[in-house]
Amino acid sequence: MATNNAIKDKIKVLKTRYDQLRKGKEPLLGIIDESELSESVFNSNAIENSTLTLKETERILLEFEVSRNVSVREVFEAKNLMRVMEYTRSKAGEAELSRDMILFLHTMLMGNINDAIAGRFRTAGEYVRVGTHIAPAPEQVENMMEAILLEFSADQTAYFADKIAKFHLDFETIHPFCDGNGRMGRVIVNYQLTRSGFPNIIIRDKEKQAYYRAFGEYRDSKKAKSMEKLITLALTESLHKRIAYLHGDRITPLADFARAHKRSIHALLNAARRQTVPAFREKGVWKIGN
Repeated sequence: MATNNAIKDKIKVLKTRYDQLRKGKEPLLGIIDESELSESVFNSNAIENSTLTLKETERILLEFEVSRNVSVREVFEAKNLMRVMEYTRSKAGEAELSRDMILFLHTMLMGNINDAIAGRFRTAGEYVRVGTHIAPAPEQVENMMEAILLEFSADQTAYFADKIAKFHLDFETIHPFCDGNGRMGRVIVNYQLTRSGFPNIIIRDKEKQAYYRAFGEYRDSKKAKSMEKLITLALTESLHKRIAYLHGDRITPLADFARAHKRSIHALLNAARRQTVPAFREKGVWKIGN
């Protein structure tokens, strides 16, 4: 089931406003992107069960010491993912997503973590599973990756967010690498959004259960509705945030907004989660532009 017209119209209106406001304000957009890096890294790694907190992730990325012993692997997971995200933000506009680009990004992601598997798809004897899902045999990976890349580039009729959702579902179903598939898949989502002229999104650890259910839905019935909804909601939130800053709004916590306007905070939080108000999260706190 594809994204409905009401959501498409809403994103179209927000994208038009975003494009109008962003002219001449590239430095501000760069600051917003940079300010989100630690949050993006934290959430993507947390989905993969990293034990790092957001504050610890920030300290590692800023080259500060953390207050407890952290594994070398988790340090490299944070630093490598930050480099991959920075690279894709600067380079995604220059080239279409390709097999070689995916392998190059995986090399960056897994360097100093497991160099033996970095930058290559699974080969003979390398089987993986996610929960109860057993990924396709390694001998099938190359052809399956070629097929989904070709399908994505050839489909000129599907809504961009639906295409991205389906590619993400297919990529994670294939699980082409021995390790790093989830983080790579979420990097690719943002690569494809950048290619479509949209800002990056954050798929959050707090939404992990809904995220996992979307994969289960796709594997059981080939329905992509849940992933389409997750991506379009995250994109709407990302656009709301950037429009508020580009417009020069005064940014306040949603709780303060509720008190000032004598509104129910619970009703506003529900509306924020549905993105029926222009609210957005920063470090897990819902905020809104006035």
